[in-house]
Amino acid sequence: MHNLTVYLLISAALFLLGLLAIMTRKNAVSVLMGIELMLNSAGLNFVAFSRFSSGNLNGQVAALFIVIIAAAEAAVALAIFLNLYRLKATSDVDKADLLQG
Repeated sequence: MHNLTVYLLISAALFLLGLLAIMTRKNAVSVLMGIELMLNSAGLNFVAFSRFSSGNLNGQVAALFIVIIAAAEAAVALAIFLNLYRLKATSDVDKADLLQG
């Protein structure tokens, strides 16, 4: 019942939902959630290919690194968005080009 195609279809749906969230939302937190969905779909691909191709744990290790990178990315992005909100009193990503160092 569970073959590779099912996992790839679920992963494609997650990726497309993340892409849709990034392209249609202006709220910074919604864009960040879309990026997280896209990273999770890549992790699902690694685990599925690892399970159905060779049976080793390389895909699970790659998925673990994706989760670690996503956590670090979320921390940095939230710090940037909080700075944007503090300076401009908005979470609109279109206003992010006004930040200067």
